Amino acid sequence: MIAGRFGISLDGVKFHMTNILGKPGLANLRRGADGQGSQAQALWARPGGEQNMAEKTEFGVLGQIARTVADIAAAEHWYGTVLGLPHLYTYGPLAFFNCGGTRLMLSAVPSEKAAESILYFTVRDIVAAHHDLEARGVVFTSAPHMIHRHPDGMEEWMAFFEDNEGRPL
Repeated sequence: MIAGRFGISLDGVKFHMTNILGKPGLANLRRGADGQGSQAQALWARPGGEQNMAEKTEFGVLGQIARTVADIAAAEHWYGTVLGLPHLYTYGPLAFFNCGGTRLMLSAVPSEKAAESILYFTVRDIVAAHHDLEARGVVFTSAPHMIHRHPDGMEEWMAFFEDNEGRPL
């Protein structure tokens, strides 16, 4: 299977194949070798049936807040020891804490490049949400992509878009 060969999830394959097949002249590739399209159509099948693209995306709880810090070690100490937030893990210049179910991501950057907080929303289906929001005029700066695979196999996916003032969400 494509997903296993490239180390990505089936949803990642679906997203990229949908984009490829959306190109002019490539729509006929959806048909399978038997002319019925059964294998190709199965790739786009959603659990519980086809996705109704008319459904509006519903945002879940705020999943993550990103803050920039000048010194990641000092910030880890302050947020973990002083504030007492549970430390989840550190990955390079990033440190993650639990804020009552919302993840706080601290990112070490030079102070002159520090940015305001970024809000990370959770959605049930990132590919469907991407299509829905794009259809409503939301400007995406990146397509859905896997950012981390946890040891238990759970995948985290992300896609960035802009608010009405050009700030990232």
